[in-house]
Amino acid sequence: MVKKETKSFILRVDTDTMDAIEAWAADEFRSTNGQLQWIITEALRNAKRLPKKKKRNEEQ
Repeated sequence: MVKKETKSFILRVDTDTMDAIEAWAADEFRSTNGQLQWIITEALRNAKRLPKKKKRNEEQ
């Protein structure tokens, strides 16, 4: 299995937005970080901006 690389960055969010994200994360049984990753991934998917996945035989 291929391990995904991750990149860290600082994100400044106003208090009301952060409270809403934290509550949403709790509702979905995710960490706040996991919720933010999910939100970003969904936004990229909806905008058709995610890179295309490689087929298995192309990875080798």
